Amino acid sequence: MQKNSGKPFKAVVIGVSTGGVTALKILLGALPVCFSLPIMIVSHIAPDSDDGLAVLLDTLCAIRVKEADEQENIVPGTAYLAPANYHLLVERGGTLALSVDQPVNFARPSVDVLFESAAEAYGAELIGIILTGAGIDGSHGLLKIKDSGGFTIVQDPVDAVMDSMPRHALQLLQADHVAPLTEIPALLVGLTEENK
Repeated sequence: MQKNSGKPFKAVVIGVSTGGVTALKILLGALPVCFSLPIMIVSHIAPDSDDGLAVLLDTLCAIRVKEADEQENIVPGTAYLAPANYHLLVERGGTLALSVDQPVNFARPSVDVLFESAAEAYGAELIGIILTGAGIDGSHGLLKIKDSGGFTIVQDPVDAVMDSMPRHALQLLQADHVAPLTEIPALLVGLTEENK
């Protein structure tokens, strides 16, 4: 399938694990207040975590950052983090869903669950990003995004705090872009500008 088919992008999904707090501070913190796409994020966090990460990021970032709520409408320019111990899914009608289904790749929330549901909802109009992390979660979801015509970005494994997630993704698919973390915000802004 032709990558993106020239359609404007409608959303971004991000998967991150070990090293994720710093990675998200850098990536989300560098996005301008005018960044127009919604961002859905799965970060592997402890099952008993509160919304502290979302609150912290919201204070540091120009865009709005919040924990996702069940049946919440997806709004442009907002980043939604999966709550602890819930899978985060995107529904075709433009809303978010939370699930307590079994862990996938030993994780709940699972990056694959978010990526696969977002690929079904957005198809070629989706940007998928794998950042630093241990394990393999996110690789198959990123492949589904690519197969759906979306744009795929992987943090350079050499640049990652933990290289397992990015390296495994690159073993499974040829990403559209491999970059150090600090270059990804400008890449995202450029992709959204191209589509205006």
